[in-house]
Amino acid sequence: METNAIRKSGKLPWTTKLVYGVGTIAFGIKDNGFNVLLMIYYNQVVGLPAAWVGFAIMLAMVADAILDPVVGQWSDSFRSRWGRRHPFMYASVIPVGLLYFLLWSPPVGASDTMLFVYLLIVTSGTRIAIGVYEIPSTALLAEFTQDYHERTVLVAYRFFFGVVGGILMGVFVFSIIFAEDPTAPGGLLDAPGYLKYAAIAAPLMAISILVSTMGTHDRIATLVTPPPPPKEPLVQTLRNMLATLFHRTNAPLLLGSIFGSMSGGLSAALSIYMYTYFWELTSRQIALLTSSGLLGVVLAFVVVLPMSKLFGKKWTTLALYFVTMLAVVIPVGLRLAGLFPSNQGPALAPLLFAFTTVTMMAVIAAAILTASMVADVTDQILLKTGRQSEGLIFSATTFVNKTVSGMGILVSGLLLTLVGFPEDAEPGAVDMSTINELAVVFAVAIGGFVTVALVFMSFYPVTRADHEYAVDELARRRAAGLPPMGGAS
Repeated sequence: METNAIRKSGKLPWTTKLVYGVGTIAFGIKDNGFNVLLMIYYNQVVGLPAAWVGFAIMLAMVADAILDPVVGQWSDSFRSRWGRRHPFMYASVIPVGLLYFLLWSPPVGASDTMLFVYLLIVTSGTRIAIGVYEIPSTALLAEFTQDYHERTVLVAYRFFFGVVGGILMGVFVFSIIFAEDPTAPGGLLDAPGYLKYAAIAAPLMAISILVSTMGTHDRIATLVTPPPPPKEPLVQTLRNMLATLFHRTNAPLLLGSIFGSMSGGLSAALSIYMYTYFWELTSRQIALLTSSGLLGVVLAFVVVLPMSKLFGKKWTTLALYFVTMLAVVIPVGLRLAGLFPSNQGPALAPLLFAFTTVTMMAVIAAAILTASMVADVTDQILLKTGRQSEGLIFSATTFVNKTVSGMGILVSGLLLTLVGFPEDAEPGAVDMSTINELAVVFAVAIGGFVTVALVFMSFYPVTRADHEYAVDELARRRAAGLPPMGGAS
């Protein structure tokens, strides 16, 4: 009865939204650590060449991403008294905390080869463990509600906790753990600070996953569990998986995510270099810019639902992508043209704060709508193919994001090598032509990747009317005891 009421009204209890979102604190902490700290830690602190670090991170992302569709498909077909998703979510708790702590404790005195292998193994393990929680948990988005706008609200809760968790950890890192001078004892380039970080971050990640999993456990009984899928040969299963992933409703999101993730991976890996060497910011100023995300996430929640109701999910997302590109590229372009305040000027930090806030607002709002669109795709594919594949479809998006974002990080390492960026570089001591060359490539690459992503995502075909028709038709056929349209063939 509760399931039918929820599906009819589209509304979920706020407590469900709250605990569902809490689990993404682990993603936020992990993303902040991987995107902001991992490259500079292993390159500038541990001493592993930047290209090696980038390659290890990329390989780990690829290994993780290859397993994501397996986890998604497995959770789609899994049956237990705890439902399809929760057994995976519970199983991830301890490995996530343990492996993330080990990531920041590399063996002392090891050779570059040993450090590379260690980084590759532990990074892969960490990402796979989080994926075992992330894929089934994300798939619940499509199962908790079928309402067009309520899904956007539910995604917003997930992004709120994920973004705020990552931001608060970033602020804590740069304002409490690390000192003002990056090269001073306790500074950004001092190894013991990273061990302190790991001792705090790893338990928080495990606890957030456990709280979310236990907090949504009582909803298992309200979920519709479809009959187990028929046994198929492996080749046919793979063929169905590919047909689902590249269905005309999902392909634009999948392909657009490829280039959006390239942009995100590149930007995330190089931002700390831009902050430290191009803008010559102190740790406290970096903490200030990191905290701008708190304002950005609030603005994202203010604009995302009204804009999507007014313009639709697709066109709002496209506009937000374009705003993201401008907010990243404009400050760099103005500085290179001599039209931005100097690094010593009092206006620099406030202006960068404003641009970073706009960037975070647009990125978060676009990501919320993209996840909501993916949830809508699951109903379209179920209606047209008869395959209930929430885990597989969400894992495909994760697959692309991780794999291609890893390629972006790899590219960042190659760019650092290409421009001759030195290791153990002190802020203010790197040749300005090298820094400017890196900034030019950074801005051009971001602009190019985002533009291609915009082109692909403009072909997304599902409107609100399409979604409501699919939901109503699925409900009608379910009530009549009929399979979805595609299921009859």
